[in-house]
Amino acid sequence: MASSAAGCVVIVGSGVIGRSWAMLFASGGFQVKLYDIEQQQIRNALENIRKEMKLLEQAGSLKGSLSVEEQLSLISGCPNIQEAVEGAMHIQECVPEDLELKKKIFAQLDSIIDDRVILSSSTSCLMPSKLFAGLVHVKQCIVAHPVNPPYYIPLVELVPHPETAPTTVDRTHALMKKIGQCPMRVQKEVAGFVLNRLQYAIISEAWRLVEDMCMKVPDDPEHLAARRQWRDECLMRLAKLKSQVQPQ
Repeated sequence: MASSAAGCVVIVGSGVIGRSWAMLFASGGFQVKLYDIEQQQIRNALENIRKEMKLLEQAGSLKGSLSVEEQLSLISGCPNIQEAVEGAMHIQECVPEDLELKKKIFAQLDSIIDDRVILSSSTSCLMPSKLFAGLVHVKQCIVAHPVNPPYYIPLVELVPHPETAPTTVDRTHALMKKIGQCPMRVQKEVAGFVLNRLQYAIISEAWRLVEDMCMKVPDDPEHLAARRQWRDECLMRLAKLKSQVQPQ
């Protein structure tokens, strides 16, 4: 189990991706600080994490060697960004996919971090050269693009800025491996990254195949939430099944 002496991980943004990252880092024994702009958002996120991890425990799908209570004790909320980053070794940004918002967040972080912490973005498509442009600590910046939901699908794309230091990529790769993810190094930034370009080609063809069925699949929030829950339950069962299969 990682100790506070080894530093902690900070999650900036408490939405679906941020909560999932928090759970993953806690499963690896890391102390996690969850930052958001409003205290109520943090409280809601912590409650959501507790409920989800309890369900994972009941289903036998909880990751890591620690108990659910031990993992939950590692996750705390912090509404002050300066306090949140104290002692951090890795900061994972998970705010909405808005370039100007993300640049504002990284500029703020850039002004308060030291030369050791890694600044990582969860962006699914924004180019590192635009995200991290002009930052003093650009060598410590990288994109770690997860697949949604990260807790159930371990693939993570590591996409460097042209000035990202090799040690930043190595450290991020090692950290992702430690929490059970499967990091894939992209040697240089490319529009859309690799995963999205492959996915979009498949998804585009799939939509063409089922276009005449769209009226039968409601896209209102209630039905969308139910389908997401069904998806996550299927992924949970699949992950459990894969863990039980022994290689011949």
